Amino acid sequence: MRDGCIYLTNGDEKETQVCVVNEELRQGIDFISKTEKSVTFFGSARTKPNDEFYLKAYRLAKRCSELRYTIVSGGGPGIMEAANKGANDAGGKSIGMTIQLPTEQETNQYVSDEIPFYYFFTRKVALTYSGEAYLYFPGGFGTFDELFNMLTLIQTDKIAHVPIILVCSEFWKPLETFFRENMLNPSHIDIDHNDLNLYTIMDDEDAIIEVIKNASIRKDD
Repeated sequence: MRDGCIYLTNGDEKETQVCVVNEELRQGIDFISKTEKSVTFFGSARTKPNDEFYLKAYRLAKRCSELRYTIVSGGGPGIMEAANKGANDAGGKSIGMTIQLPTEQETNQYVSDEIPFYYFFTRKVALTYSGEAYLYFPGGFGTFDELFNMLTLIQTDKIAHVPIILVCSEFWKPLETFFRENMLNPSHIDIDHNDLNLYTIMDDEDAIIEVIKNASIRKDD
Protein backbone atom coordinates (compact mmCIF):
# COMPACT_ATOMS: atom_id res chain seq x y z
CA MET A 1 0.00 0.00 0.00
CA ARG A 2 2.77 2.44 0.94
CA ASP A 3 4.65 1.76 -2.30
CA GLY A 4 1.49 2.49 -4.26
CA CYS A 5 1.00 5.77 -2.41
CA ILE A 6 4.62 6.77 -3.05
CA TYR A 7 3.99 6.22 -6.76
CA LEU A 8 0.70 8.16 -6.73
CA THR A 9 2.21 11.14 -4.88
CA ASN A 10 5.49 11.21 -6.83
CA GLY A 11 7.38 10.52 -3.63
CA ASP A 12 6.12 13.54 -1.66
CA GLU A 13 6.48 12.35 1.96
CA LYS A 14 3.62 14.38 3.44
CA GLU A 15 1.20 13.43 0.68
CA THR A 16 2.34 9.80 0.93
CA GLN A 17 1.48 9.74 4.65
CA VAL A 18 -1.98 11.19 3.98
CA CYS A 19 -2.53 8.66 1.20
CA VAL A 20 -1.50 5.71 3.39
CA VAL A 21 -3.71 6.87 6.28
CA ASN A 22 -6.73 7.29 4.00
CA GLU A 23 -6.25 3.92 2.36
CA GLU A 24 -5.67 2.07 5.63
CA LEU A 25 -8.80 3.58 7.18
CA ARG A 26 -10.92 2.81 4.13
CA GLN A 27 -9.62 -0.70 3.59
CA GLY A 28 -9.56 -1.55 7.30
CA ILE A 29 -13.18 -0.53 7.88
CA ASP A 30 -14.32 -2.24 4.68
CA PHE A 31 -12.49 -5.38 5.77
CA ILE A 32 -13.88 -5.64 9.30
CA SER A 33 -17.41 -4.49 8.40
CA LYS A 34 -17.86 -7.70 6.40
CA THR A 35 -17.99 -9.73 9.62
CA GLU A 36 -21.53 -10.38 10.87
CA LYS A 37 -20.47 -10.53 14.52
CA SER A 38 -17.06 -10.72 16.14
CA VAL A 39 -15.08 -10.85 19.37
CA THR A 40 -11.70 -9.13 19.54
CA PHE A 41 -8.83 -10.41 21.70
CA PHE A 42 -5.98 -8.28 23.07
CA GLY A 43 -2.98 -9.26 25.18
CA SER A 44 0.74 -9.78 25.33
CA ALA A 45 2.66 -10.97 22.28
CA ARG A 46 5.12 -12.60 24.70
CA THR A 47 2.71 -15.08 26.28
CA LYS A 48 3.93 -18.65 25.71
CA PRO A 49 1.73 -21.56 24.54
CA ASN A 50 1.99 -23.32 27.91
CA ASP A 51 0.95 -20.21 29.85
CA GLU A 52 -2.41 -20.25 31.65
CA PHE A 53 -3.48 -17.03 29.91
CA TYR A 54 -2.67 -18.48 26.47
CA LEU A 55 -4.73 -21.57 27.24
CA LYS A 56 -7.61 -19.48 28.58
CA ALA A 57 -7.62 -17.26 25.49
CA TYR A 58 -7.56 -20.38 23.31
CA ARG A 59 -10.55 -21.94 25.09
CA LEU A 60 -12.60 -18.75 25.03
CA ALA A 61 -11.88 -18.09 21.36
CA LYS A 62 -12.79 -21.66 20.48
CA ARG A 63 -16.10 -21.39 22.33
CA CYS A 64 -16.88 -18.03 20.72
CA SER A 65 -16.09 -19.45 17.31
CA GLU A 66 -18.42 -22.37 17.96
CA LEU A 67 -21.11 -19.74 18.58
CA ARG A 68 -20.31 -18.39 15.10
CA TYR A 69 -18.42 -15.29 16.19
CA THR A 70 -15.50 -14.24 14.02
CA ILE A 71 -12.35 -14.03 16.13
CA VAL A 72 -10.25 -10.90 15.62
CA SER A 73 -6.73 -10.23 16.90
CA GLY A 74 -3.58 -8.38 15.97
CA GLY A 75 -2.45 -11.53 14.18
CA GLY A 76 0.86 -11.88 16.01
CA PRO A 77 2.17 -14.34 18.63
CA GLY A 78 1.13 -14.79 22.27
CA ILE A 79 -2.49 -14.08 23.18
CA MET A 80 -3.21 -13.15 19.56
CA GLU A 81 -2.03 -16.55 18.39
CA ALA A 82 -4.02 -18.31 21.11
CA ALA A 83 -7.22 -16.58 19.98
CA ASN A 84 -6.64 -17.32 16.30
CA LYS A 85 -5.73 -20.93 17.10
CA GLY A 86 -8.95 -21.40 19.06
CA ALA A 87 -10.98 -20.12 16.12
CA ASN A 88 -9.00 -22.21 13.66
CA ASP A 89 -9.46 -25.41 15.67
CA ALA A 90 -13.21 -24.75 15.86
CA GLY A 91 -13.37 -24.35 12.09
CA GLY A 92 -14.31 -20.69 12.40
CA LYS A 93 -13.14 -17.46 10.82
CA SER A 94 -9.89 -16.14 12.27
CA ILE A 95 -8.86 -12.58 11.39
CA GLY A 96 -5.47 -10.95 11.93
CA MET A 97 -5.04 -7.17 11.76
CA THR A 98 -1.27 -7.10 11.59
CA ILE A 99 1.20 -4.25 12.00
CA GLN A 100 4.46 -3.61 10.17
CA LEU A 101 7.30 -3.25 12.68
CA PRO A 102 11.05 -2.51 12.33
CA THR A 103 11.78 -5.91 13.85
CA GLU A 104 9.58 -8.20 11.82
CA GLN A 105 6.64 -9.75 13.68
CA GLU A 106 5.38 -12.74 11.75
CA THR A 107 1.70 -13.40 11.31
CA ASN A 108 0.73 -16.48 13.30
CA GLN A 109 -0.16 -19.57 11.30
CA TYR A 110 -3.77 -19.70 12.51
CA VAL A 111 -4.94 -16.51 10.78
CA SER A 112 -7.34 -17.31 7.96
CA ASP A 113 -7.77 -13.73 6.74
CA GLU A 114 -5.30 -10.88 7.21
CA ILE A 115 -5.02 -7.16 6.60
CA PRO A 116 -1.69 -5.38 7.27
CA PHE A 117 -1.30 -1.86 8.67
CA TYR A 118 1.60 0.59 8.64
CA TYR A 119 0.23 2.94 11.32
CA PHE A 120 -0.89 1.88 14.79
CA PHE A 121 -3.68 4.46 15.00
CA THR A 122 -5.40 3.39 11.77
CA ARG A 123 -5.21 -0.21 12.97
CA LYS A 124 -6.85 0.80 16.25
CA VAL A 125 -9.71 2.49 14.39
CA ALA A 126 -10.38 -0.73 12.48
CA LEU A 127 -10.05 -2.89 15.61
CA THR A 128 -12.64 -0.79 17.46
CA TYR A 129 -15.06 -0.48 14.57
CA SER A 130 -17.60 -3.26 14.89
CA GLY A 131 -16.87 -5.89 17.56
CA GLU A 132 -19.63 -7.24 19.80
CA ALA A 133 -17.20 -7.73 22.71
CA TYR A 134 -13.55 -7.01 23.54
CA LEU A 135 -11.42 -9.27 25.72
CA TYR A 136 -8.23 -7.95 27.30
CA PHE A 137 -5.69 -10.36 28.72
CA PRO A 138 -2.55 -9.38 30.65
CA GLY A 139 -0.19 -7.44 28.42
CA GLY A 140 2.20 -4.54 28.07
CA PHE A 141 2.08 -0.97 26.79
CA GLY A 142 0.31 -1.94 23.56
CA THR A 143 -2.48 -3.74 25.40
CA PHE A 144 -2.96 -0.80 27.77
CA ASP A 145 -2.96 1.63 24.85
CA GLU A 146 -5.71 -0.35 23.14
CA LEU A 147 -7.69 -0.67 26.38
CA PHE A 148 -7.63 3.02 27.27
CA ASN A 149 -8.46 3.92 23.69
CA MET A 150 -11.64 1.81 23.91
CA LEU A 151 -12.58 3.11 27.37
CA THR A 152 -12.19 6.71 26.21
CA LEU A 153 -14.29 6.12 23.08
CA ILE A 154 -17.10 4.61 25.16
CA GLN A 155 -16.80 7.21 27.93
CA THR A 156 -17.20 10.03 25.41
CA ASP A 157 -20.01 8.30 23.48
CA LYS A 158 -17.97 8.00 20.30
CA ILE A 159 -18.89 4.32 20.04
CA ALA A 160 -21.56 2.07 21.55
CA HIS A 161 -21.13 0.74 25.09
CA VAL A 162 -19.91 -2.73 24.18
CA PRO A 163 -18.64 -5.28 26.73
CA ILE A 164 -15.04 -4.61 27.75
CA ILE A 165 -13.91 -7.72 29.63
CA LEU A 166 -10.61 -7.68 31.52
CA VAL A 167 -9.59 -11.30 31.93
CA CYS A 168 -7.54 -12.27 35.01
CA SER A 169 -8.49 -10.38 38.15
CA GLU A 170 -5.03 -10.87 39.67
CA PHE A 171 -3.55 -8.72 36.90
CA TRP A 172 -6.32 -6.12 36.50
CA LYS A 173 -7.48 -5.53 40.09
CA PRO A 174 -4.39 -3.46 40.99
CA LEU A 175 -5.22 -1.17 38.07
CA GLU A 176 -8.75 -0.71 39.39
CA THR A 177 -7.29 0.02 42.83
CA PHE A 178 -5.18 2.74 41.20
CA PHE A 179 -8.33 4.21 39.63
CA ARG A 180 -10.13 4.27 42.97
CA GLU A 181 -7.25 5.58 45.07
CA ASN A 182 -5.91 8.17 42.64
CA MET A 183 -8.37 9.09 39.91
CA LEU A 184 -11.33 9.12 42.32
CA ASN A 185 -9.35 10.87 45.05
CA PRO A 186 -11.61 13.58 46.57
CA SER A 187 -8.79 16.12 46.29
CA HIS A 188 -8.63 15.79 42.49
CA ILE A 189 -11.41 13.72 40.96
CA ASP A 190 -10.37 12.83 37.41
CA ILE A 191 -13.06 10.32 36.46
CA ASP A 192 -16.67 9.65 37.43
CA HIS A 193 -17.67 6.70 39.61
CA ASN A 194 -19.77 5.44 36.70
CA ASP A 195 -16.64 5.18 34.57
CA LEU A 196 -15.73 2.08 36.58
CA ASN A 197 -18.75 0.45 34.93
CA LEU A 198 -17.22 0.79 31.48
CA TYR A 199 -15.40 -2.51 31.98
CA THR A 200 -15.80 -5.77 33.88
CA ILE A 201 -13.00 -7.79 35.48
CA MET A 202 -13.75 -11.49 35.11
CA ASP A 203 -12.14 -14.91 35.49
CA ASP A 204 -14.93 -17.46 35.04
CA GLU A 205 -15.06 -18.64 31.43
CA ASP A 206 -18.74 -19.61 31.49
CA ALA A 207 -19.66 -16.16 32.81
CA ILE A 208 -17.55 -14.48 30.12
CA ILE A 209 -19.30 -16.47 27.40
CA GLU A 210 -22.70 -15.47 28.81
CA VAL A 211 -21.76 -11.78 28.65
CA ILE A 212 -20.72 -12.21 25.03
CA LYS A 213 -23.88 -14.13 24.11
CA ASN A 214 -26.05 -11.43 25.69
CA ALA A 215 -24.27 -8.56 23.95
CA SER A 216 -26.23 -6.70 21.30
CA ILE A 217 -25.21 -7.15 17.68
CA ARG A 218 -23.44 -3.91 16.98
CA LYS A 219 -24.42 -1.55 14.19
CA ASP A 220 -21.92 0.70 12.43
CA ASP A 221 -21.03 3.55 14.81
